[in-house]
This record gives sequence, C-alpha cells and structure tokens, in this order.
Amino acid sequence: MTDPTRTSSSASLAGSASTLPVSGSASTIEHGPYRAEIAGVGATLRVLTHEGRDLVVPFGVDEVRPLYRGALLAPWPNRVVDGTYDDEGVERQLPITEAERGHALHGLIQWAEWAVEHHTPDRVVLATQLAPSDGYPYRLDLRVEYLLDDDGLRTTVLALNAGTGRAPYGVAPHPYLVAGEGRVDDWTLTLAADSYLEVTDDRLVPLGVHGVSERDGFDFREGRQIGDLFVDHAFTDVAAAPGGLQEARVTAADGRGVRMSWGPELSWVQVHTGDRPEPENHRRGLAVEPMTCPPDAFTSGIDLVRLGPGESHEAGWRIAAVV
Repeated sequence: MTDPTRTSSSASLAGSASTLPVSGSASTIEHGPYRAEIAGVGATLRVLTHEGRDLVVPFGVDEVRPLYRGALLAPWPNRVVDGTYDDEGVERQLPITEAERGHALHGLIQWAEWAVEHHTPDRVVLATQLAPSDGYPYRLDLRVEYLLDDDGLRTTVLALNAGTGRAPYGVAPHPYLVAGEGRVDDWTLTLAADSYLEVTDDRLVPLGVHGVSERDGFDFREGRQIGDLFVDHAFTDVAAAPGGLQEARVTAADGRGVRMSWGPELSWVQVHTGDRPEPENHRRGLAVEPMTCPPDAFTSGIDLVRLGPGESHEAGWRIAAVV
C-alpha cells in the first residue's frame, strides 16, 4: 500500500529543489555603474560588471561553477602537496581533489551551500559552517560580506574557530580578471612583486622563493604585456600602492581594465594565465588570487594562521574598474 504522507512529502521536496538554480541561491547587488551576482554554492562571485563590461569571467546561474571561477578558498588556498600534512605532531590526510597532480586543492568550502543572512540593494552577507572531518577535524564558522560602493566590490571574509584545537587556516579568492576585448595574451599586468615562488613543472610543488628578475618575463613591477607567457605561480614581497594596499592591474590596449587590491594580511598572490585544453576557456581571464599563505603552507608552516578555540581571522580585498 502506498503511504500518502510519504508521497506528498517526496513531491514537496522535489518541487522545492527544482526552484533552486544549479549554482545555488542567487543574490544581486548594485551600486552606480557596478553590478554583482553572488551564487549560494561556495558564496561564489558569479558576475561583476561596470557599465555592462565584465570585470571577471562570468558563468551561468544554471551552470556548475567551472575552474574555481569566483570561488572562496578556505581553510587553505592553493595546494597541499599529496594532501598530507603534519598537524602539530599528528599526520593528517586530506581528500585528493586535484587528481592529475595528486594534491588537495583549494580547501573544503567551495561546494557548500551558503545561507544568505542579510541582503540589501548594495550588500549581501552569506554564512556557512565547516564541519570537522578526518583530514581537518576543526569546526569553523565562516561569513562573507560583498559590498558595492563607488570604489567597486569589497569582499570581507571572517573565519571563527567554533570548536576545539588549534585549526590551521588560510584563505583566498579565485576571480579570473577581464581587462576588456581579447584574451590574456593581449593584456598588460602590473604587479609590484619583488619575489616569486618557483615550483616544479609537472606537479607545481614549491621549490623556493626567488627574485622576479631571475626568471624571464616574471618582472611585472613596471607593467608588461603578458603575451604567450605561461604563469601559475605565487608572488610575494609586493610593494604597497598609495593607501597602503597591495594591488594588481590588468589593462587592455585602450588603457581600460580592472584592478584588484588587498590588505597586508594577504602577503602572497597567485597569478595564473588560465591555460586550458578547451578553446572556449583557454586564457580567457587572468586568475589573480591574493592569499594569506603560500602553496603547501600546511606543510611548510609559512604564514600559516593557527586559530585557537574562539579565535577569528578576517581578510579583505576589492575589485574595481580601471576607466
């Protein structure tokens, strides 16, 4: 015999699920010429425009987010080599999420459904909780604010250790910046970084920090056209721009483009030219990822934050048009 209560409940659940976009709840904010769309899955920056011009590579509301586009990366950015790390004397194994290289990539929150806590015309706040797991046995409460004003989109991420133990932690965003017409090859990058992290060619395992002048094409301090240069490296020792923030600018031939700035708590920045086998995605945008720590920081301990119970960490960055 059919249970009518169960049938009704199943139908109700199916109906509610069908109304949610693939990318999760959709939140739109606007201010002056700026417009941003935030997806609930991963609290992802899905769209950012200025006077209708894309500042980041967008994706569709009913599309699974491709290539970490616009994602928040925590409790670590970039890679944990082999997914293993010594957690103050305890060996831990994280899920391998970069199968081709055998690493744990970009943290644990990028596929979580974040809840919208506040939403006004120019501001949205989302929150989620990361539950403890075998590889990361810590409970984190995470909150992100997206705010549009005259100076573009400001993002602030707050993490709180809501459990026990000293949680290793790092955070970064993953936007692919768009300067204008063309692709990465046609644009100029200005980044006042004195040093970069050398990595192996095959698995991108960190080898050591070097001056940017030691590698052809890696000195962007005065700005240079990217051309066909391949970059998937972290930069550091970035000189502060006026106002005390670090900054990267990506501009097209007409001088217009996009700039990203961030605070001193983000002392590393990953730059990736977005080389892909799919023609539609190949070098379509320049990934600029300000990070609190370098790749494999869970292993090296370099600039790694340790959050004790009840302790919190805040990081922020801004994306704005160059007009």
